[in-house]
Amino acid sequence: MADGALKTCALVVEDDPNIVDLIRSNLAVRGYDTVVSVDGMRALQLLETEGPDIVLLDLMLPEVDGFDLCRQIRERSDVAIIVVSARGGERDKVTALNMGADDYMTKPFSIEELLARITATLRRTRPAAPSEPEPPVITAGDIVIDLASQQVTRLGQPVYLTRTEFALLRELATNRGKLLTHAHLLRRVWGHGYETETEYVRVYVRRLRAKLEVDGSQPLILTQPRAGYRLAPE
Repeated sequence: MADGALKTCALVVEDDPNIVDLIRSNLAVRGYDTVVSVDGMRALQLLETEGPDIVLLDLMLPEVDGFDLCRQIRERSDVAIIVVSARGGERDKVTALNMGADDYMTKPFSIEELLARITATLRRTRPAAPSEPEPPVITAGDIVIDLASQQVTRLGQPVYLTRTEFALLRELATNRGKLLTHAHLLRRVWGHGYETETEYVRVYVRRLRAKLEVDGSQPLILTQPRAGYRLAPE
């Protein structure tokens, strides 16, 4: 899992020592470094000092609201975030995604599934060399999408997107005008095994619209009910 001599670092924010030991031992075997926090303030400190590649975040921590901590992590960093929580409700999942989480797993979980999701999330959120030629810049109304630098501007002003948000926008932009189904977007952006997680797409499309569309302007991302989404054609 390492790039050269640089190990992948996981920040585990969890107060159950049994779960911490389970995650840490399995990640160590695969070459990860692990740092652990049992509270929110320490987690934010480790985010700054350790620069983790991924955060595994429990929502039910002592003396801190897990959703608020997720939001604070996202405001400070574009690090990959997987929420791992005993709270399995649909509303909790959507709230976590709205706070900036990239993925959501419910306890109890299989360690194999967690490791697979860590791998998929890191693959999505880390910049990668393009495997095929892509247009370097795509313009859609007031929006300019630079695929090479992974930068987006609106009316010339930079727009901050998380890596998952950018991955979704890139998939829509490089297939401009084409209807992309929920399953296609989930497979391409999140990875295989996510095809039924339709709320992931809904939440992230809503996040993109909030950042890129202006009230009264032509919509950038078009919805085809019960089918999928497309980027507005030229």
